[in-house]
Amino acid sequence: MTSVGVEGDDAWGRVLVEVGRSGRRLRREELDALRAYGDRAAESGRGLAELVDERLAAAGAVWAGQTVDASSMTALRAAVAAIADGHSRAYRERLRREEAGRREFVADLLSSRSDVGRLAEHAERFGINLACSHVVAVAAGDGYDLDDPLVRALERQLLGRFGEQEVLLAVKHGRLVCVVPSGPGEDAAVKAFAELTQGRRVVVGRPHSGPGGVVHSYEEARSALEQADQLGVEGQLLHAADLLVLPVLLRDRDALEDLVRSVLGPLRNARGGAGPLLETLTAYADSRYVSAEAARRLGLSVRALAYRVERVVRLTGLDPDDALQRYTLETAVFGARLLGWLDHAPPPA
Repeated sequence: MTSVGVEGDDAWGRVLVEVGRSGRRLRREELDALRAYGDRAAESGRGLAELVDERLAAAGAVWAGQTVDASSMTALRAAVAAIADGHSRAYRERLRREEAGRREFVADLLSSRSDVGRLAEHAERFGINLACSHVVAVAAGDGYDLDDPLVRALERQLLGRFGEQEVLLAVKHGRLVCVVPSGPGEDAAVKAFAELTQGRRVVVGRPHSGPGGVVHSYEEARSALEQADQLGVEGQLLHAADLLVLPVLLRDRDALEDLVRSVLGPLRNARGGAGPLLETLTAYADSRYVSAEAARRLGLSVRALAYRVERVVRLTGLDPDDALQRYTLETAVFGARLLGWLDHAPPPA
């Protein structure tokens, strides 16, 4: 190691003997060489415990049958500390590189403009099989980034429970996103994500396979989350598969707007505007058309509820007690909520 080499037992032994005889401390260049040795060992994948054990064993072989004085032990401790420092520094740097690469990979997964070849290459590096189906869960709320304490804590807990190859945590447009392989462990991972998001609403997309499957599931979950919030759908954990009627309704927006305008437009002329009557129809439908339950939800008497329903029938010409007319009313009310029709409707005449 006087030639600043420490890999071989011979160089290590020469330095230990020379330091023991002279009683000197290790020089700066020797300590730097030991740190570089620890750095290279970490880059090659060797563990610190293995490395230190190897060096201690070599020291024991050099000092066999000899009296080891305090200066030799001091030098040995300094040498091991330098190796550990170099190893830890390289390990932290590798973790930073891997974390940056992991974040870049997840960002690519959630982007519709990603290069498929690059995705496949990164997926192999992280042990993820894109040929398998994945689901994406999106949590309500925004303004997050991956350095937020909440996000970091959530990531540690999820990875600790399911492993890096099982779940991927990301932030997309300020929202928390979790990518999970579809299969036996899917429900447990999704439920854990929902529980750890501290009561935020979580919507799960349908399973899709292939490089574009993740972004497809993400878009489904994101859209369903926004629509569920707009409609005031109850429940903390929802599935996009249960809300498929929403994109169907919105697929022909012009037709939906025409339906809402034709069916509900007359309600704008009611005293107090269309709002209370739309609220009544929503509560009536949610109560499976049981008057007592709908009245309870609205804080009305059954008689007051009946009066409102009569006004709806009189103004629209549609009766919710008729199966076909009920469906027309429900669809129009649903569409009005999706479109935010009340926000844009003119005041009553």
